[in-house]
Amino acid sequence: MTIFVTGGAGFIGSNFVIDWTAASSEPVVNLDKLTYAGNLQNLSQIEGRGRHIFVKGDICDNELLACILQEYKPRAIVNFAAESHVDRSIEGPSEFIETNVVGTFKLLEAAKNYFNGLPDVEKERFRFLHISTDEVYGSLSSSEPAFQENNRYEPNSPYSASKAASDHLVRAYHSTYGLPTLTTNCSNNYGPYQFPEKLIPLCIHNALSGKKLPIYGDGQQIRDWLYVTDHCTAIRRVLESGRLGETYNIGGWNEKANLDVVKALCVILDELRPLNTGSYEDQITFVPDRPGHDRRYAIDASKIERDLGWKPVETFESGLRKTAEWYLANMQWTAAITSGEYRQWVETQYRGGHLG
Repeated sequence: MTIFVTGGAGFIGSNFVIDWTAASSEPVVNLDKLTYAGNLQNLSQIEGRGRHIFVKGDICDNELLACILQEYKPRAIVNFAAESHVDRSIEGPSEFIETNVVGTFKLLEAAKNYFNGLPDVEKERFRFLHISTDEVYGSLSSSEPAFQENNRYEPNSPYSASKAASDHLVRAYHSTYGLPTLTTNCSNNYGPYQFPEKLIPLCIHNALSGKKLPIYGDGQQIRDWLYVTDHCTAIRRVLESGRLGETYNIGGWNEKANLDVVKALCVILDELRPLNTGSYEDQITFVPDRPGHDRRYAIDASKIERDLGWKPVETFESGLRKTAEWYLANMQWTAAITSGEYRQWVETQYRGGHLG
């Protein structure tokens, strides 16, 4: 019994692999292309345990996907592999189409061919779980109810449009080919191992470096915040008991304006790593808003709680403190990422293939 995870060296993927190996004796085969946001150092704590098999490669590689499926014969595929940064998608959308749309299509094709060749008893237990985002639903006004699973898709960025397309492909492969799929749409994740281009790790890094803390527009863009470990437990629950063909929204029940998030972070940093004078809040700087910036996302996670008995453990305050404490204790991780040291390490120390 094995599961196959794609994108398992990225932020959410690596947290999931770590969480999985702690909770289960079932081995994980982990495929990651190791782009700028994929980092094998995220997985150093499980290195050598024998239940994590790493393969460097691309989900667009048909031959590699077929080889992995035939060699390891997983009973489930969990697809985290994605380009995920909205700003990068605005500057260069082609990579998002290639990975998020074409890559998901290639993975679905490989999964369909593999599934069709399984004995009936193994078909019964096989699952294809696709990890997506709340951004596919578009933007909400301050008075509109939170996103539910039956909300219409209205993506507003190349990133969210590419994820919406991948969600539709997953649905189509279930409806047309009978592939046993599940889809989850999560809110803004935060926690350990997040690449410092996203709001919380960027502001931690900039604050400690004496740099400005950039806030788009007026800072009143609202997001629902989900601690990454809570997300991982939700994924395990969906994989275990989710109804085939269904979508489950996963959220933290924590709607916060971006400015309030950064101010709350500054309060924690003032306590844990105080400046000689003043507050980290003095470093907050407002910058021009990005094009097509959605005003509000909010997740109604009542379906997964009602049907599968899952709800988040962390409050926003407890999760934010854990996140700040982790980055303060692992400043060398951020330093390696931002200096380019990690990219050099990949080139000189890792040549491809398998890393047990």
